[in-house]
Amino acid sequence: MSPYLTSLASEEGEKIAKGLRHVAQHLDADPTSLSTSLDPFTITTSTGFMPLHTPIVDLPKAFDALTKILEEMPIVKEDGTPGLLATYQLGPTIDYGALPDLLPKIEELQTVDGKPDLALATAAFRDYAFLASAYLLEPCWERWSKGLEGYGLGRAVLPRCIAGPLVKTAKLLDIPPFMSYAAAYTLYNYRFANQSTGASDYSNLRLVRAFERGLDPTSSEAGFVLTHVDMVKHSGSLVKGATQLLDAAASNAGAESTNDAFDLLLDTMRVVEESMESMWSHSKPKDYLSYRTFIFGITNQSMFPEGVIYEGENGGKPMSFRGESGANDSMIPLLDGLLQIPMPTNPLTEILKDFRSYRPKPHREFLAAVREQAEEVGVREHCCRDVDTTVRYLRLLEHVRSFRWRHWLFAREYIIRRSTHPTATGGSPIVTWLPNQLQAVMKLMTSTWEGIPAEQRSEVSKDVVEMMENVVDQRDKLQKEVDRWCQERGQ
Repeated sequence: MSPYLTSLASEEGEKIAKGLRHVAQHLDADPTSLSTSLDPFTITTSTGFMPLHTPIVDLPKAFDALTKILEEMPIVKEDGTPGLLATYQLGPTIDYGALPDLLPKIEELQTVDGKPDLALATAAFRDYAFLASAYLLEPCWERWSKGLEGYGLGRAVLPRCIAGPLVKTAKLLDIPPFMSYAAAYTLYNYRFANQSTGASDYSNLRLVRAFERGLDPTSSEAGFVLTHVDMVKHSGSLVKGATQLLDAAASNAGAESTNDAFDLLLDTMRVVEESMESMWSHSKPKDYLSYRTFIFGITNQSMFPEGVIYEGENGGKPMSFRGESGANDSMIPLLDGLLQIPMPTNPLTEILKDFRSYRPKPHREFLAAVREQAEEVGVREHCCRDVDTTVRYLRLLEHVRSFRWRHWLFAREYIIRRSTHPTATGGSPIVTWLPNQLQAVMKLMTSTWEGIPAEQRSEVSKDVVEMMENVVDQRDKLQKEVDRWCQERGQ
């Protein structure tokens, strides 16, 4: 490369680095040095998509009434006795005035320098989101637990004492005012049995809030949530590897820098998938549908045909939000954007795009920047210039495929075989939505493999050839399976 072109490439790499750091200004910071006035999901290369600090468990004393109701709420409480949901008494408890309107107290959640304390705001959002979902869906739980057909109708009005603080904290965090994956159900819903051990050992993880039996760390509800936490704790290396790969592509770096980035991403995804596989033992498929009742959303759900009125909000007009979903995690969307995986233009992909707004603001901005900059520098083209790097690109796509395939297996074994309800918790079609993204990555893998000259394909290792044979086989197998499920379910 000429000195002039080298200079241009260097300038472009610097521009990309600055672009990422414009939306992730603390990328290289020590999380312990960062203020709680920042969004807890501010991204660093050490915490990745996890919170900067261990989630806050206890709200200030002013919120004791809220805390007491949440402790009494689970079907089985921490001491093993039945809670309010066990006897369908949560709604009446709220309706009879047990929870005061604590909206003015949200304003008092400030740091010492008078800024909104977003770590405390997130803890309050989590707690009010749990209470809102339990209140709205308690009638559906009662119907399900009594063995009646279908979920029936949820409550159509969220009381002011829940709606006001939930909307206020959501506005502070710039997220929808409903149960979310990151800021409520999962990534801000863990604590440690032993603080010094931290997240290094799965057995040290505990839930803060639960609906069913999740305060028992051996329960399937705890396993479902905490396995996600155990997976995402590795995401810092994905963030670091993604920035390295973008830098390499932008500066037109040689194979060594590109391959180093790939090797970090590949090593990390191997660990993430090992953790993901432990879901089968941590959370039993037969148990899922019971606590799943409480994580449905409003959008596209038969339980809320007219939406939900949040008292005192939106001029009294009903609102509708998607429910909690592991699909709102940010790790695979990061790789989707980084590797430039094209999604088909159809309504299923529009749902995928809609999910973006349910992630924490720092996640949304970072993922958008990665997508835009991967397109700008041509990551896919950069990674397919020689066979060795193309194989690494294919191996990372394989991890995306494998992750999504396992997610499909979870959906099939935990839900599709056990429920006729047509939509997932997030409001997407339960049978066709995951295969939409899975087919997209397999299609890209096939075209990338076919782009390698035949004489060079014959020189790659046997496991890569077998990997691609498996992709072809699974594309056909998946389509037949989806068609069969759709036919059986009349969808």
